[in-house]
Order: sequence, then structure tokens, then C-alpha cells
Amino acid sequence: MSSEGQTPPAKKDPYADPVKPVLLGALFLEFAKIGLCGIGSVLVWARRVIVDERYWMSEAEFAETLSLCQFLPGPDIANVSIYLGSKFRGALGAIIALLGLTAAPLAVGLVLGTLYLRYPHPAVIQKILGGVSAAAAGLLIATGIKMLMPHRRRPAAMFFAALAFAGIIFAKLPLLAVLVGLVPLSIAVAGLMNLRAE
Repeated sequence: MSSEGQTPPAKKDPYADPVKPVLLGALFLEFAKIGLCGIGSVLVWARRVIVDERYWMSEAEFAETLSLCQFLPGPDIANVSIYLGSKFRGALGAIIALLGLTAAPLAVGLVLGTLYLRYPHPAVIQKILGGVSAAAAGLLIATGIKMLMPHRRRPAAMFFAALAFAGIIFAKLPLLAVLVGLVPLSIAVAGLMNLRAE
């Protein structure tokens, strides 16, 4: 049979499939990888693993989940691990994902902290930390831009993102003040826009 005139098969959307069962071991290992590789910024690796590698969330869902988790008490990425673990495997999944995120980095931190206290080399350590912090800042900026991309066609979202950026960078407001000020406003605007769309 000739292939002329036939349309090529559509590209498969990894997020369109129904949720496949995620094993507890996979949750533990992937969050352990996030915790171990996340030098300077765990968020960069969390987004990469959750969105790009495992397709557990779409870009937009990750951004929305992170926004919610930033508003909750506790570390953002710990909240993301609890949310994702419970989404796939309930309470046990939440515990396993959080353990994966924290257990290995805690062990590495204890070993490195002990070595640092026992054999201090301040000049070398300061140079290493300076290089790591600069690279981490670049990774964090890149991740922020990637998270903003799904909202680029939504003027209201871009407006509130710019306000948050200006509030933290230029006005030097605390993060909590920016959240308390902008979250209710952005929710109200989103609600009004949904009412107009209906």
C-alpha cells in the first residue's frame, strides 16, 4: 500500500494519556535525584524531573502547583513533593516523596558539614561557594522564565508577574508582603475575567 496521500501520525502528547500508576520506588528515587542534584536551587531540578523527564505534570500545572505551595507554610519544594506524592499514591506516596527529597541530601549535608568543621579551608571553600551561587542564580532565573512561558498570552498574568518582580527587586518588599498584596488581587481579576468569558 502506498504511503502517498496519507497524513503522518499526530505527535503524541505525553500529558494527554490517563494517569499511569506511579510506583512508590519511582517517587522516592526521582525526589532523591531532585534533592541530590538541586545544588543552589532544588526548584530547577524539580521542574526538570517533574515536567520534562517524567511528564507527571504539564508546565502550566507545575506553575499553578508551585504557586499554591509558595503560599503554604514550609519549603515550597517539600510542599510540591507532598502534593505530587499524595496525587499519585495517597498519604503513603506523600511520605515517600518527602523522604526521597530529604533523606539523601541530609546524609550528604551531615558528612560534608563534619568534614568542613574538621578540615576547614576557608579560601578554597569561599571560591567554590561563590561559583556555585552564581550558577544557581542563573538556573533559578532560567526556571522562572520557563515557568512564565505558559502565561505569555495572558496579559493579566504577565502584569501580576511584573508587579511581583518589581515589588521584590525594586521596592525591596518582603516576599510575604508581595504575596498578601498580589494574591487576592490576582484571584479577583481572574474571577472577573472568567465571568466576562461566560
